[in-house]
Amino acid sequence: MAVVPKFARKFTPLILLAVMGSVGCRLDMHVQPRYNPLAKSDFFSDKRAARPLIEGTVARGDERADDYFYTGKSGSADGEDMPFPVTKEVLERGRVRYDIYCSPCHSRVGDGNGVVPSRGFSRIPPSYHIERLRKAPIGHFFDVATNGYGIMLNYSAQISVRDRWCIAAYIRALQLSQNATMADVPGGQSIPSKAPQFMDPGTGATLPRLMPKAGKAETE
Repeated sequence: MAVVPKFARKFTPLILLAVMGSVGCRLDMHVQPRYNPLAKSDFFSDKRAARPLIEGTVARGDERADDYFYTGKSGSADGEDMPFPVTKEVLERGRVRYDIYCSPCHSRVGDGNGVVPSRGFSRIPPSYHIERLRKAPIGHFFDVATNGYGIMLNYSAQISVRDRWCIAAYIRALQLSQNATMADVPGGQSIPSKAPQFMDPGTGATLPRLMPKAGKAETE
């Protein structure tokens, strides 16, 4: 019969306790009590494991203190003003977003003859250049992009809040471009504008280079 050293007999209970504890922890770590997404729960009265947010919960960075910026409304009426200054960069951003999300139905010039209606879609969108929409407050276009209108779904998931305002500003520019008068033309500019003259039309891999204006040296 093998003889067990005294020090081994002394630490045997501790070793057994450690082994038992590690097995228990491993089981709890690997098989934790939890619900699968959208699973049923008998604990809550509505049987839903996924719980709604507590009323008044605000996501970090999404306080939405500026109500007009997020709704486009003053009270219950569509707002008349942009919530930030309209610059060339704002209009260019609006043009890019408009061409991506709006032009397939509304067309690049906003007359409602986009690719989708031209391919047989029965509900042709109205032109932005009709009197009703020329007189519509700018908040109307923001609200339509945010909440949808008629059969048009909302684009709040696809387009950020600021970009929706940029699109609204660009729609105003489209309306002006199609309904401008000679009084709106800057002094010294001819109508129609002269076609640009190119020194080098480019190859597709390189950009074209414009002819310098009279009296000005060419700039790169």
